[in-house]
Amino acid sequence: MNILVTGGAGFIGRWVVKQLLSENHSITVMDNLSNGRLENIEEFKNNSNFKFIGGDIRDKSKLDEVFKDKFDIIYHLAASINVQDSIDDPETTFFNDVVGTFNILERAKMQMFGKNGRTDGNGWILDSKEDTYPCKVVFMSTCMVYDVSGNEGIPENHPVKPVSPYGGSKIAAENMVLSYYNAYRLPTVVIRPFNTYGPFQKTGGEGGVVAIFINNVLHGRNINIYGSGEQTRDLLYVKDCADFIVASGYSEKVNGQVVNAGTGRDVTINELADIIVHNKVKINHVKHIHPQSEIMKLKCNYSKAKRLIGWEPKYTLQQGLKETRKWIMGTKLLK
Repeated sequence: MNILVTGGAGFIGRWVVKQLLSENHSITVMDNLSNGRLENIEEFKNNSNFKFIGGDIRDKSKLDEVFKDKFDIIYHLAASINVQDSIDDPETTFFNDVVGTFNILERAKMQMFGKNGRTDGNGWILDSKEDTYPCKVVFMSTCMVYDVSGNEGIPENHPVKPVSPYGGSKIAAENMVLSYYNAYRLPTVVIRPFNTYGPFQKTGGEGGVVAIFINNVLHGRNINIYGSGEQTRDLLYVKDCADFIVASGYSEKVNGQVVNAGTGRDVTINELADIIVHNKVKINHVKHIHPQSEIMKLKCNYSKAKRLIGWEPKYTLQQGLKETRKWIMGTKLLK
């Protein structure tokens, strides 16, 4: 298959690309490198099935150029991803996550139904002169759209509660994605992975909590926890996450659906810190920058993914932490 991955130079995106290439698909990555990095995709550059295009999903003319190719699946991962940044700069998050997603949907619709195609009841009347080609859009949303979890975990029909412009923008984009399925019959799926960690995640202030904690401990630096540390996260290892994303693109059973991915277990940030630190550095609790946007309990119910596409996580937290630590040691400390 010919596949487009937006945001494919990002942390999760590069793992999706790696898996797709291992399955002998032709992959085009489009990324503006605002979050992604060329070093993430360095290992793919000599693969004849891999192509990188530098560009922004807000740039309509660039998208028109990219979509001169016909794609079987579009994995749309490009986004502003930082909750705190979205509070300080909501406009950038809105245009990246909502308008950018709309631009992708429009081009997918045009590829599948043409510029001159028009809806007719539940079907389409296509222009036979146009070169149309079917495709599917997989939209990566986030668990950060949800209201706080109960002990039973969060299923897909759990209430949403946007407590940041990031969450609000993702919900808006989700609704557009699902509207294109319902209004136009464009195959789409909304996926909501829970908190993902692993190799290639940034270890600085803009990175994930696991990567930041491990990196600080390896460098002998104390770690800071925002607030009480009693907030919980369902930590999904990135290889499991990539497997879920790829499988969501392959299966028609999830079309028009919202689907979660997580482990079904949550851990407090205090517990996570204790596991990683092993009394090697000091753990500090500091004032939360934006406490109003904290979700105190996140725990996934992934039964729908298991039922529809046979997906379930393979990695335990201990296995994932071990691989992540090994990667950070190899890339950060040995350079």
